[in-house]
Amino acid sequence: MNDRLKVLKFKLDALLDITTSINANLPTDQLLNKYESILRDDLGIGKILIFKRSDNWECLMNGGFSPTLEKIDVEESLLHLDDISYVSSDMGFEGVDIIVPVFNNNIHLAFIFIGDIEEEGEGMSPVLKHLTFIQTISNIIIVAIENIRLHNESLRQEAIKKELELASRMQKMLIPDNSHMPNTRHIVVTGFYHPHYEVGGDYYDCLSLSQDKTGLCIADVSGKGISAAILMSNFQASLRALLSADTSLISLIHKLNDIVNSNAAGERFITFFLARYDAGKKVLEYINAAHNAPVLYNTETGDITHLTSSCVGLGMLDEIPEISTTEIVITAHSKIICYTDGLSELKGDDGKDIGTKEIVRHITNSDPVEMNLRKMISTLGIPDSNPYLFDDVSIIAADLR
Repeated sequence: MNDRLKVLKFKLDALLDITTSINANLPTDQLLNKYESILRDDLGIGKILIFKRSDNWECLMNGGFSPTLEKIDVEESLLHLDDISYVSSDMGFEGVDIIVPVFNNNIHLAFIFIGDIEEEGEGMSPVLKHLTFIQTISNIIIVAIENIRLHNESLRQEAIKKELELASRMQKMLIPDNSHMPNTRHIVVTGFYHPHYEVGGDYYDCLSLSQDKTGLCIADVSGKGISAAILMSNFQASLRALLSADTSLISLIHKLNDIVNSNAAGERFITFFLARYDAGKKVLEYINAAHNAPVLYNTETGDITHLTSSCVGLGMLDEIPEISTTEIVITAHSKIICYTDGLSELKGDDGKDIGTKEIVRHITNSDPVEMNLRKMISTLGIPDSNPYLFDDVSIIAADLR
């Protein structure tokens, strides 16, 4: 067999070995070992370095070159290379003879540095006449490695998606269903919950504390994502364990602040509104810990009251310096609407936050608050048609009599 046929057979055997290895789903390190063996052992190339693009450019392999080459700014130094390039001394790539670019869909995917240490002082090794073959096999290997990365990333994303779906279902279980809300002649409660992502940092609740007393609350944890949801679920458990018909609301806020500080370690805080309605005495007692001011509307007098903050948010300070409760006597059918800033920070036609404008517009009538809430949500296009919806939207509302 003449030399030409030997070379041709070698190339075909090498390509077959590589493609068979790829089809066998060999891991990246084994594919790189095969690639390095072909270049070093069969072609006599002494130095090989691979820069590959993933999320960022990274040195995938360095065989024989100085570690300083790994710090090259690929974006600045290499992206102009569109073909196999011979390296001159003034380019600053010490020991590099040739740079082979690798493309995928006409985008730079990798750069192969080649240094021929066997004949470094006398010019290029004769084996470098096989550069087209080197580029071909490099392309096959690098694209295969990229496909492995993308496949693994896809699996990782799918696992995360499933985890988020599970977390979302579990979190929604923490939000009381409207069918389980109090519905008596003295108090009727309804809510609306729409997380912007799979999981959110909003929470509201309604607790029957005794025959006459009902607890009503809404909260918003700073930040988003799983960690915010975990903090909020822990907060819900703590609140339900501590709130009772006779609990001092001031004492409760201090305890909840300690719990948030312990769990959040200063990285997050919670704004929180808590009310307790005594239907026997017709008294609404509340504390607002830096939350958006709920709106209270008296259907008989037409009075609108904003239940403003009385202390800082939970977890903002190690100790809350001053807390006060407020009591309001409910003299006639009244409506209270508690909400998070995902609602109040929606934009109106003037480009400004709507604040409580839409709440006031929809509740200033004698209709049940559940009907008011339903119409307001529809008017604002939540959740499907409002272009300014960038946050969780949570609302809990009640008719008080």
